[in-house]
Amino acid sequence: MSTRPSSLLRIAFAGLVLSFAVTADRATAATTQPRALGPLPAIEAPSAELAELGKLLFFDQRLSGDAVLACGSCHRPEAGWTDGQQLGIAYPGTLYFRNTKSVLNAAHARYFYWDGRLTGKDMPTQVRDSITESHFQNMDGRVMLERLKQVPGYVKRFRSAMNAEPSFGATLKAISAYEKTLVSRNVPFDEGNMSASATRGQQLFEGKGGCIQCHEGPMLSDYQPHRTGVAGNPEITRDPLRHLTLRSFAKFMGVPGFEIIREDPGFFTVSKQEEDRGKFVTPTLREVSRTAPYMHNGTIATLVEVIDFYNAGGGTAEGRDPLLKPLDLNAAEKTDLLAFLEALSGDAIEVGEIDLPPYEAIADWRSVPN
Repeated sequence: MSTRPSSLLRIAFAGLVLSFAVTADRATAATTQPRALGPLPAIEAPSAELAELGKLLFFDQRLSGDAVLACGSCHRPEAGWTDGQQLGIAYPGTLYFRNTKSVLNAAHARYFYWDGRLTGKDMPTQVRDSITESHFQNMDGRVMLERLKQVPGYVKRFRSAMNAEPSFGATLKAISAYEKTLVSRNVPFDEGNMSASATRGQQLFEGKGGCIQCHEGPMLSDYQPHRTGVAGNPEITRDPLRHLTLRSFAKFMGVPGFEIIREDPGFFTVSKQEEDRGKFVTPTLREVSRTAPYMHNGTIATLVEVIDFYNAGGGTAEGRDPLLKPLDLNAAEKTDLLAFLEALSGDAIEVGEIDLPPYEAIADWRSVPN
């Protein structure tokens, strides 16, 4: 279960930078009112040809070390672009210790991971992390480059879409372009055509329920670290592979006491501030009806249970956020709040058949005709 130092240094540096960024965001959030909910801002559409190349690469298993995992293996369209599991599957020989987040709307995410690392403002870095991180796809960029050059179909597509040969950087740009097309579409909340129940639910969300205190703005997230008191997932220590992966990750992120770690340190991984241990960055609620199970460790199975969890004031684990208090919602109010959460999901994004170009025996990729 080796991890390349260069990849880990990039991860650690990104974590250091983002620890300051999240801390600054947290200080700002403490002195401002929640941002109003609203539709997602428009982003510049990528070239259709480049996005199509990125789509093929997103679903191509040859972009992992042993050629058995693609980005699309853990971010499956039919599971809301997650893997639909409590905890991620990870690279063979490892099992992950966190719930897999959706890549839908990732281009709008201020922070992509549960612990506050990486941002949608720099999609190529997020893609690089997914491809090269040893617990994800464990791919060496040099090996990937040589594989792509043995696929004439890719050589032609890179030339046509980017006027370039297959390269590591060009691959990151292509996949980033595809991910920028994975945005919510025809969302009842955005379109202003919610049901009466969902409209009442939004009023509860912003009022009595106080959900907007943490789920604000167009992405319905303050992107701040909070401790909800959710129960731990026993599989993280019960399964040796998950426990080893957690310890390996913690070691290379510089987490003190990684040798005996038994619980996910959360934002402490990035900030190294003891008060942040066990805190996780607020996830977006967009497309939330498609992305079960919930919480950073997947321990809550349905949105109904999520509402019950927060109606009770959060979990019983020590040190939960003081913002969490019992809501005293009755059955009708909980039904309306559920309707609003469901109105945050749009049309399913249909991918269609993926026809990956095959390897071919060629003496020199440069001889591939256009």
